Amino acid sequence: MEPKSNYRLGMIGALGSSTLWGLLPIYWKQLDPIPSSVIIFYRIFLVGLVTFVISYFRFGGNEIYKKFKDKKLMGKYIIVGLIITMNWSIYIWAVNAGYIIQTSIGYFIEPLCVCLLGVIFFHEKLNKFSIIAIIFASLGLGVLIVSYGDIPYIAFAIGISFAVYAALKKKIRMEAVMSLFFETVFLMPISLVVILYLEFTGKGAFAVGNTYQIFMLFLVGIATALPLGLFGVGANNLPMVTLGITSYISPSLALILGVAVYGEPFDSTSFIAFSILWIGLVFFTFGEYKKSKEIKNL
Repeated sequence: MEPKSNYRLGMIGALGSSTLWGLLPIYWKQLDPIPSSVIIFYRIFLVGLVTFVISYFRFGGNEIYKKFKDKKLMGKYIIVGLIITMNWSIYIWAVNAGYIIQTSIGYFIEPLCVCLLGVIFFHEKLNKFSIIAIIFASLGLGVLIVSYGDIPYIAFAIGISFAVYAALKKKIRMEAVMSLFFETVFLMPISLVVILYLEFTGKGAFAVGNTYQIFMLFLVGIATALPLGLFGVGANNLPMVTLGITSYISPSLALILGVAVYGEPFDSTSFIAFSILWIGLVFFTFGEYKKSKEIKNL
């Protein structure tokens, strides 16, 4: 693909994934009172199932089998799968436990980590607009942490784990949907066994959820595969710095949901921090506009 097409596709993927992630707390809240642990095992199995079906019809069984034969590649995917499973598990638990703002802080931390990894491991250069954006983001993050009044362990676990995931994804070139399948396939058998055990012993979703919630639960594969797939498109076609900064859309939306919809505390200090972060995004947006103009001229 031409550089312009790559960049446009990457931006669509990055912006789409961030928007969907920012709105997902609404989805997870709809599943209450199904325990977070049950949701997590369903998520693993159903994401694997959905991505396998899509991959099979798009690429065929032979192509999937050929990838399985690459032991080195599969070893990388086991590591990547464990990291993203940990990230999503912490995230789902935190949302349903009433820590949406902590998840928001976590995803504010993540782009900073992504940018840092991009500079260190991929030798990417920061332009002046990205530098200004990162400075403002760091200031806003510092105010948020001080305002929170304690070390936000949940936030740091979410932010750092996803940044590492993003960096590893950058080094594995594979079509996004098939990549998601290989991230979950090795955990699917374990998840299925646990799901069956929980349901047959009356500790699963069917024991506590109503018909609507069970239906929503069975959509968990699509609900999580879609933003992850879009993120994979962004990771494959954008610089790490650009990918990192666009990720601020997700925590901004989550923060708004946590305060406006679910009533989590949000004082004037938090508002100041939020404003500082968005000032940084204004600089970034202008920088991205200039970069897109340069790419059009290639």
